[in-house]
Amino acid sequence: MDFFNVISVDEVKKILSSNFKNLKIETEKVNILDCEGRVLSKDIISQINVPEFNRSTVDGYAIKSKESHGCSECMPTFLDIIGEVNMGESVNVDIKNGQCMYVPTGGMIPKSSDSVIMIEHVEKLDEVTIAIHKPISDGENVVYKGDDIKKDQIVLKKGKKLNSQDIGVLAALGINEIQVYKPIKFTVISTGDEIIDLDEKLEFGKIRDINGYAICSLIKKLGGIVVEKSIVKDNYDLLKEAVSNGIKNSDIVLLSGGSSVGTRDYTYDVINSFNGQGVLVHGIALKPGKPTIIGECENKVVIGLPGHPVSAIIVFKIFIDYLVNEILKIKRNKYAIDAIINKNIHSSPGKKTYQMVTLEDVDNKYYATPIFGKSSMITLLSKACGYVIIDEDCEGLYKEEKVKVHLLQ
Repeated sequence: MDFFNVISVDEVKKILSSNFKNLKIETEKVNILDCEGRVLSKDIISQINVPEFNRSTVDGYAIKSKESHGCSECMPTFLDIIGEVNMGESVNVDIKNGQCMYVPTGGMIPKSSDSVIMIEHVEKLDEVTIAIHKPISDGENVVYKGDDIKKDQIVLKKGKKLNSQDIGVLAALGINEIQVYKPIKFTVISTGDEIIDLDEKLEFGKIRDINGYAICSLIKKLGGIVVEKSIVKDNYDLLKEAVSNGIKNSDIVLLSGGSSVGTRDYTYDVINSFNGQGVLVHGIALKPGKPTIIGECENKVVIGLPGHPVSAIIVFKIFIDYLVNEILKIKRNKYAIDAIINKNIHSSPGKKTYQMVTLEDVDNKYYATPIFGKSSMITLLSKACGYVIIDEDCEGLYKEEKVKVHLLQ
């Protein structure tokens, strides 16, 4: 790998995918009450039909639909009530011509009926007779056995990141335990003589560890766990020891700072000192985030993020998110909204630019306002709602141009 030979964002993603998508992540069984945000490691196949019986979607009367054909307000159809269905009970009654049976919402309908007329369209004349004023069709207001989920159907696919709706589906299937991937383990190392932790005294020339805490939060949001977070001074031996521990104890090692070409940036040499392919990427045609370094050490991922907070977090969102989705085979939902840019934005030709923006809803249209500032300014991220992407061959965006805003949330 040539030192600081920049390549495109798409090329970097291909390198990540080809080298790490088969990274071995163990699985475990968890109760469905504990599976929010976890990723399925195998398909969920239904062992039953849902619903398991034909049921009504309204409060009304189960009938044979042909009994209602031709009826109206002026010419109703009269039917005899032969009983009612209680919730949770099985029905073993045949409805004959001229008969009906009351069914509550969700109740089982008799096998001989094919529809349910809503009580709003029925006049109850006495305890045993109703008048129908509206014709209905076969299957109206009925959910049939297996309409929702059929037996042997794949309901949730491997790689699905589970949410509350999915948990409801699992409960409907009677499944209380599922197989999921264990959280991907991360080691986070902030590097630099100037970096101090939050409990240390802030002396002139020192900088608090912004990146380490922001990255840990991003990892948690991604569903990973941080096994160790540390600060390492600009010393080759200390950095190598920290990376070595990270390789032993985690799946992905993230270093913040030390990825540029400065005389005291040791990340490149440290990555190349381990068994494995060493440095795979050093420099990306990306703004912000050019001095990013990616390597493979002893079958583990080691990534050096830029030291500036905005650059580090943007690189995380682009590449770490992508890598985790590749490893866990997650089917991604990309959250982006349409907006109108309200200021001209200049970009750097030859680099893919990620420009932070705020969003404002005006008359049901979203307007995106670019936030300008240096990538060392952490407040850029706290103000931003998302970012727009400007391709390498584009010189910028013009005011009133339509854009896609990729949300940071």
